[in-house]
Amino acid sequence: MHRIWPGLLLLILAMPAVRATDVVNVKLMTLDLAVDIAQGAIEACRKDGYQISVVVVDRSGRTQVLMRDVFANQYMTQLAQAKANAVVLSNTSSSALRKNRADIAAELNLLDDLLVLDGGLPVTVAGSMIGAVGVSGAPGGDLDEACAQRGIDGVQERLDFAD
Repeated sequence: MHRIWPGLLLLILAMPAVRATDVVNVKLMTLDLAVDIAQGAIEACRKDGYQISVVVVDRSGRTQVLMRDVFANQYMTQLAQAKANAVVLSNTSSSALRKNRADIAAELNLLDDLLVLDGGLPVTVAGSMIGAVGVSGAPGGDLDEACAQRGIDGVQERLDFAD
């Protein structure tokens, strides 16, 4: 028994120390939150008479929710996805990316599944992006963005009080 203790002590001393920077804590969006954002955007655009597609992605750009209204076609869905992806790339709205990086917008639009068009917004908690929402189908990117914003606004209190 006495021989085990010195060996165990050497093993413990030889183990690398775990630093606080070795582990990253992240916040992730739940499916329920993503569904509520998408539903809110759909309802907002319906009130204005627009049939849209909405895509909500997580912080890495993986689709969590895809909804399309009855008359929204597959191209609207592709555009909504590409707008959400532009937000993930830039950590800002797709309209801000379009304005701020007009010098490389054409090159960015060559990336697979990414378009620099208005209509994508980040979903944030305490200043950190947890996902993005992209909307397409309203008659203009500014209107797409307004519907996306209303979807986020519908859950803003939940985002504000997320811990």
